[in-house]
Amino acid sequence: MAIEIRAPALDELRAAMDAAETAFAGEVTDEDWEREQKILPPSRALAAYDDGRPVGLAAAYQFDLSIPGGELPCAGVTWVGVLPSHRRRGILRDFMRRQLQDARSWGEPIAALWASESSIYGRFGYGIAGPGVQAMSDSRRFALRREPSPEISVRMVDADEAYEIFPPVYDRLRAERAGMLSRSETWWRDLRLADPESWRRGASRRFYAVFERGGEAEGYAAYRMKGEWEEGFPNGEVRVVEALALTTDAELAIWRFLHAVDLTVKVDARLFDPGSRLVLNVRDPRALGLRFNDALWLRLVDVDAALRARSYKSGDPVVVEVTDELCPWNAGRYRLGPDAGRTDDTADLALDVADLASLYLGAWDVHRLVHSGLAEERADGAAAAATRLLRTDLPPYCPEVF
Repeated sequence: MAIEIRAPALDELRAAMDAAETAFAGEVTDEDWEREQKILPPSRALAAYDDGRPVGLAAAYQFDLSIPGGELPCAGVTWVGVLPSHRRRGILRDFMRRQLQDARSWGEPIAALWASESSIYGRFGYGIAGPGVQAMSDSRRFALRREPSPEISVRMVDADEAYEIFPPVYDRLRAERAGMLSRSETWWRDLRLADPESWRRGASRRFYAVFERGGEAEGYAAYRMKGEWEEGFPNGEVRVVEALALTTDAELAIWRFLHAVDLTVKVDARLFDPGSRLVLNVRDPRALGLRFNDALWLRLVDVDAALRARSYKSGDPVVVEVTDELCPWNAGRYRLGPDAGRTDDTADLALDVADLASLYLGAWDVHRLVHSGLAEERADGAAAAATRLLRTDLPPYCPEVF
């Protein structure tokens, strides 16, 4: 029998989620279901059915994603999974094709995701747009080159007070940093500040710390502790959930605090900011244990709208020719620069939509793509000119897996 792909009804959605979770050896708890009903309407999901039984799911949260110079509506791709019994039957490709068509109809020019397996999504036009960094640092070797201002104080707060303090700090940062997602009140309360037992994975409850100057918050940290003892000595770990700062003093104070938590010798920050001020402010950078990974993947659903929406540095315009196998409406030539958009002008560069997505938030130098054989420079100096136009002051950063 042919596989049917359609939006599930509300009373079908949980069963489809269970099918997707099977691919990750998990299950949908009552707590999960209560939360997801608030943030994921069935109309933003696609389920696959085999003889009426759900065998897979793909869904998309509704976000605004910060981009250079502004923000755009974004389909946050999530809950993607197919039962092991139904792999290699084209279900995932049908999900991706249908989902991109849906995002276009919703007026969302971009889609984004975190990949469970990084080899999957490039063939669907997604590119690595927000590279990530993981830090697994050694507290015993952590030392700052200079101390933060003594005007920065720290105090512990509960989740309710954190809700009053953290979102304004986050929103100020998001206004200036590409790659960050909008967060509704529900998202804050039920995800970022919630603390169900199933999320702890052997660690403590969440702790919340705010870093202030003159009573005004300049940063915050949310973390857990994982206690360990070895031959009578503490060997615990601080697991950073989120640590964000508006100023250098606050950022240094946050990391000094986290590396001084009693009974711990390691700090695990899996969503470490690739543009962090900390790296150049420690005496021993190796002690941070930095590791590069792929993090945020981006897909340009409507290339014309996406290119028109972002800002550009000053410089001569560059015309790029874009190919897009899965979304043929995107194929064509586009001008980069203040007058961005479709054009009939001769192309200076040629590349696939996935590689344009990698450039979109400012993560990569265009020369890197040309050097890697992923972009063709058709006019002398085009790569340098495009790099100048697309450059951002800081690398993009997405501090959230969704």
